[in-house]
Amino acid sequence: MAQMDKAERRQVLLRAARDVFATKGYHDAKIDDIVAQAKVAKGTFYLYFTDKRAVLSELVDLLFQRLGAAILKVEPSVDVEGQVKHNIRAIVAVLLDDAALTRILFSFAAGLDPAFVETIRAFYDGVKLLLEASLREGQSLGIVAEGDARVFATFTIGALKEMIFETVTA
Repeated sequence: MAQMDKAERRQVLLRAARDVFATKGYHDAKIDDIVAQAKVAKGTFYLYFTDKRAVLSELVDLLFQRLGAAILKVEPSVDVEGQVKHNIRAIVAVLLDDAALTRILFSFAAGLDPAFVETIRAFYDGVKLLLEASLREGQSLGIVAEGDARVFATFTIGALKEMIFETVTA
């Protein structure tokens, strides 16, 4: 079997953690479960991550990076509606492409540890800020209705979250 480089091994651990979190839930997942899924020694895990929260944080960060990369800056001189629809499709595609991680993000419960809840809240806050900035820009260009962009972003994320949650848990 070919030797894995550090980047590949990190990816194997991230995928294993995502799968374990999705099946057992973050709270019940153990590092032993992750290393068993990844087929590596427990010590190997600690070469890459300090604990399971560090793995979750990296998974969330990577998903946020993919979301940011998928969203195009809307160019007002051409088909705005088409561009907005593209961005919505792109966001949904990124989230559905990693249904396991999306399920983890969308189904966290209020009883979990505060650091986990904060990680998830930071993810949503980041998405909301991206959307709010986009809506404000649209308002300044006259292509988005006037109103509180933060409220619009919250409603939009809430609606998308519910539709995606229903899809990934069906």
